[in-house]
Amino acid sequence: MMGEEIKSPGLAIKTELEKRGWTQADFAEVLGRDLPAVSQIILGKRSITPEMAVSLAAAFGNTPGYWLNLDSAYRVSLVGPADDVERRSRVFTMAPVRDMEKRGWIRKTNSLAELEKELCKFYHTEELGLEPKLYVNARKPLQSSGLDSAQVAWCVRAGKLASIVEAESFRSDRFKTALPDMRLLADYPEKAKHLPKVLAKMGVRLVIVEPLPHSSIDGAAFWLADDAPVIVLSLRYDRIDCLWFTLLHELSHIRHNDVQSVDSEIVGEKALDGKSEIEQRANREASAGLIPNAALDSFILRVKPFYSKAKINQFAIRMGIHPGIVVGQLQHRREIPWGANREMLAKIRDIATSTALTDGWGQTAPVL
Repeated sequence: MMGEEIKSPGLAIKTELEKRGWTQADFAEVLGRDLPAVSQIILGKRSITPEMAVSLAAAFGNTPGYWLNLDSAYRVSLVGPADDVERRSRVFTMAPVRDMEKRGWIRKTNSLAELEKELCKFYHTEELGLEPKLYVNARKPLQSSGLDSAQVAWCVRAGKLASIVEAESFRSDRFKTALPDMRLLADYPEKAKHLPKVLAKMGVRLVIVEPLPHSSIDGAAFWLADDAPVIVLSLRYDRIDCLWFTLLHELSHIRHNDVQSVDSEIVGEKALDGKSEIEQRANREASAGLIPNAALDSFILRVKPFYSKAKINQFAIRMGIHPGIVVGQLQHRREIPWGANREMLAKIRDIATSTALTDGWGQTAPVL
C-alpha cells in the first residue's frame, strides 16, 4: 500500500523466532550459518541472497519468493522517491534537449532547475507541460498534438525568427494576385534568392530552419497575427523541385487561411499519401501551381515510358519552369524512379539561404 511502512526482513524473522521460542543462536544452528551472519540479516545490514531465501523458506515453511520480495521492497523503501529522475524524464520527453543545446537554441546548464527555466523561456511558457507558443506575443499556443518533440521545437524556433522578419501586412486579395508572379521565379535556381523579398511584399514572412536530427519535417505554415502569416522551410532535400513543391504547399495553407500546418514527408521517396483533405488539397494546388495538371497529363500520355532528358527539357521550357521540377513531378507520380535523372535536380539550398533568415548549416541566427 502507498504510504504504508514496509516491514523489514529482520522484523519478520524476529516474529517467526518468537512464535517458535528460538533464540538467534538457535536459528543460526537451524540454518547452519554463523551467528554474526544471521545477526546482520536481522539488523538489516545484509541483503537476503537467493540461497538465504531458500534456507529461510525451508526453516519457516513459506516460499523463497516471499523473502526475496520482502527484502527488495524494504531496500527500495530506504532509497526514497526518485523525484529528480521523474523530472528529468519529463524534460527529456518534451524536448530534444541535447540537440537544442548543440544548435544554441538553449544554453547548457549545470542543474535541472536551470534547464527547466531555459526550456520555459524557449517555449514561452510559465511552466513545463503547457502548450508552447510560437513566439512570445502569440495569441494562441502551438497546436502540438500529433507532433513529436523535435517538430515542436523546430516550429517554436521558426516562430522566434519569423517575429523579426519585416513584411507588409497581409491582404488576401494582394496575396492571390501576386502568386502567378512569384511562380515566374521557378525557371532558374538563382532566382530563389528573390523569394524572401517577393514573399514579404505579399505579406508572408519566410524563414529557413535546418531540421533536427532524425526529423522528417519539410515545412510549416502558421500565423503570428491575423496579418502576419509565416512559412518555414527545412530544405532537408537540397533539390529545386522539393523547395518549390513545399513552398507552394505551404502557400496553399496561407491562401485558405488554415490556422496551422506542420508538414512531414510531403516530398521525397517516402512522401506519404492518405493525408487529411486539407493536406491533399495543398498537394493538389502545389502540383497544379507548378505545372497545370492537364499539361502534365498530356506530356505523360505522349512520352510515356521514354522520358528522355531532351523531352523533359523541351516540356520545361514550354511550361516556363526548371526541368528539375518536371522530374520531381514525374517521380511524385511514380512515372520514374526516385533516383532517376538526378543530374537534372539542381541544388538550391545555398542560393535560398543566402538571402532568407536561416538557422542551420553553419549559419548563426539570433538566439532570441
